[in-house]
Amino acid sequence: MRLHADHVGRLAQIPAADWDALDTGDNPFLSHAFLEALESCGCVGGDTGWEPQHIVLRDDAGALVGAVPRYAKAHSWGEFIFDWSWAQSYARAGLGYYPKQLSAVPFTPVTGPRLLARNGGDVGATRAALARLLRDTAERAHMSGVHVNFTTAEDQAALEAEGFLRRHDCRFLWRNRGYRDFEDFLDAFRADKRKKARRERRRVAESGVEFRSLAGHEVPGALWRTIFAFTERTFLRHGNAHYLSAEFLERVAQRMPGAIAVKLAERDGEAIAAAVFFQGGGSLYGRYWGAAGHEDCLHFEACYYQGIEHCIVSRRSTRARRASTSSRAASNRPPPRRPTGWRTRDSGPPWRAISSASAPPWTSTSRTRNGTCRSSGDLRRDSVAAARAPARGVSAGR
Repeated sequence: MRLHADHVGRLAQIPAADWDALDTGDNPFLSHAFLEALESCGCVGGDTGWEPQHIVLRDDAGALVGAVPRYAKAHSWGEFIFDWSWAQSYARAGLGYYPKQLSAVPFTPVTGPRLLARNGGDVGATRAALARLLRDTAERAHMSGVHVNFTTAEDQAALEAEGFLRRHDCRFLWRNRGYRDFEDFLDAFRADKRKKARRERRRVAESGVEFRSLAGHEVPGALWRTIFAFTERTFLRHGNAHYLSAEFLERVAQRMPGAIAVKLAERDGEAIAAAVFFQGGGSLYGRYWGAAGHEDCLHFEACYYQGIEHCIVSRRSTRARRASTSSRAASNRPPPRRPTGWRTRDSGPPWRAISSASAPPWTSTSRTRNGTCRSSGDLRRDSVAAARAPARGVSAGR
């Protein structure tokens, strides 16, 4: 069977049924509804620095057999994988790092398929063709390289066969080990930790805060705007603008019934905080949180304890944390997450195209302390020093 490659600038050009027939692993963030809403609500595209350039593969009959969610990036914001030092090195060498090519779900550090193949066909051959297309299109467009973030083991193998570099990182997951209820979960704690968790939960309850669980499609528009304002306040407190919008959350909630769960904190019937979760494939994903003001222990209650209790009650196997620096919840285990990258041979600074298990003939690799790999074959000392120095004259928009 011959395959025909193309790319589309808007997911709306692909029927939702065709896209959702691809194997996304029941990952809610890869659904047509989620990705298309990002585009139609203006979260990506336009002047956001995320230009959709999705790869599609069709058979002779025109049926969709494979696809890659792909973006031309004008910066490195919203990826949760940090490559600023590479951009700095490119700038000091007088080269352009942006635009770069990225396959990922925007603003979503969640592992899932990236080389999407239709079930029933030759899935391995489709993945291989898509990995090859990612590399070839970057070369033809003279981009600095290709990044594929938060990959599955199957995609990783196909990408490494095309010379991609593996980078190891870790994330924290809570796994439901068949707990009967939240107290059964706490029984696995040491006595002092168990006492502390109960004290934190009691403190929230004694402050008059009550929680209401809502399915996303049950949340009215006015309340979505309130919830979004809470989460936007969290972004602003850390010096960032929110990537999404209230319109996006409301639209996805209506298009994907059951995919969003909201834990709404109220006092005297008035909303004071909220945590927004996505769910699918047996997992709960903590994504956004915010409050009208500071409340002692409320953050951990809403984002961790409420989410864990939700998993126990609904028999979900995994709760993936939202991106943050806190890691207090017990039973978290750090499985690897796999960002992947490839550099074009003619545009790179000292490190060029690289793979992980076996390096291509034009370079070798060594692992740095932060988990990234760099070429050791032709890595100039002055470029290493430049990459580690503070950035000068590097422009990266949001």
